Amino acid sequence: MNRRRYLQKTTLSGVALTCGLSTKPSYGFRGPTGGTLADSLEILNLWDTLSEAETRLFSAIYESLATGPNASFATVAGDKKVRALCEEQGVTHFGGPMLGCLASDGVKVWLRTTKPARVKVRLKIGGEEKTFGPVESSLESDLTAIVEVTGLEPGSITPYEILVDGDPIKIPKHAAITTPSADKTDTTRITFGTCQHRWGLGHGDQADTILKHKPLAMLMYGDVAVQDRRNDFGMHRADYTMRDFHPAWQNIVCSTPVYTSWDDHDYFDNDLWGIPRKYSDKDRRGVRKVYTQSWNNPYYGLGDEGGGIFQHTRIGPCDVIMTDNRYFRTKDEKHCFLGPEQMAWLEKTLLACKGPFIIMTCGTMWSDHVSGGKDSWGKFDPEGREQIFSLIEKHRIPGVLLLSGDRHGARGFKIPRPSGFEFYEFEPASLGGRSGPPAKNKKWETQLYGFSDKFAFGEFTFDTSPDDPTVTFRLVEVTDEILYELTLKRSQLTPA
Repeated sequence: MNRRRYLQKTTLSGVALTCGLSTKPSYGFRGPTGGTLADSLEILNLWDTLSEAETRLFSAIYESLATGPNASFATVAGDKKVRALCEEQGVTHFGGPMLGCLASDGVKVWLRTTKPARVKVRLKIGGEEKTFGPVESSLESDLTAIVEVTGLEPGSITPYEILVDGDPIKIPKHAAITTPSADKTDTTRITFGTCQHRWGLGHGDQADTILKHKPLAMLMYGDVAVQDRRNDFGMHRADYTMRDFHPAWQNIVCSTPVYTSWDDHDYFDNDLWGIPRKYSDKDRRGVRKVYTQSWNNPYYGLGDEGGGIFQHTRIGPCDVIMTDNRYFRTKDEKHCFLGPEQMAWLEKTLLACKGPFIIMTCGTMWSDHVSGGKDSWGKFDPEGREQIFSLIEKHRIPGVLLLSGDRHGARGFKIPRPSGFEFYEFEPASLGGRSGPPAKNKKWETQLYGFSDKFAFGEFTFDTSPDDPTVTFRLVEVTDEILYELTLKRSQLTPA
């Protein structure tokens, strides 16, 4: 595919857009938000040019998933037109490989096949060829298979290949598994952000910049791939298919483990939560099921019975806690933002963290500055937020870093506490380059930075070698310019 670069002009739903690596790119666009096939093809051709064969295949998959709200990849696998195109083009998989669940000696590898198949991962460990699997994809799993790879050396980079029904498939040449280093003098880098939406996923220059920074993992915790599909599960799956067609996305996830949670747009629609009016618990569970089959997280909330998608994991020197502020949210009840079960889990998890740092994400804002706190903690559950902050202070839980999203643009804040302690909140909701509320306000006396109309991602670099370990936050533009940088010591992030 030929990537569009350097001041090329294109039209996106009638809006002129300058894309590529310009000195002053105009990125404050609002791409097509409709859910039609034409909109999807327009987005797929925004950063790259689909071949005629790819256009035919995506269109056939989309049309199959558009046959009804309950359409699944079982529907696609049974579609004669899709099957014929896959055979004609030699296509063996619709999505992946996508890495996730990073461990000290391996990862899990996600793949979505075109039909039920046996999936293996093959690589070399210590010069000896090893094969993991097979794991069978099935109609019940929405044609997905997740293969666990173990036994790799710490700090190693291991290329791999995927076999479907015994035959190697085409994947990016740089596909490799990088394990965390056991050397405490080595730094660890984790990238993160929100609000890619469907149009930011394909930005090849941004993907190249992220890969250039060689993150150990990437966190994406809201508005990543699906756009306002409500209870049309077929269209949720169509948006995930579009995600997996982007070369930029393929290039990231084949070599960088990703961890995700959702916000409003990939849940139901703008600002919706819980069981929205006119919908049911069955709808909520249906959206969750599509989500869990489309990602590669360690686990999802309380499981299929209890629901939700929150998770806790370890990445290098960090505990990572990703909350779910949509599934359980209610109104005018105690713990209404996360729900009582998730709040109990969060408190227990915070107390069990081993440090030296904790990354805690929320799809929307922790603070109340932007848009008056609309759709965030301050409007729904200030008491619940206070309970979390007080718990951290009471038990002197060290190294907590708050990540947020939802409000398009990139901002950072200090959150001062009556005790004199300050939390730090970083919000790079700029992976999709969309403009949103004002990025800065003179009244926001605790603001660290504010940017709008830029494609940018967040990055933490952890150095645990000093007696007082440090973390450096950077906001990195698509051009690799550092828009903002701040280094904090663990002691600064530990309540007195």
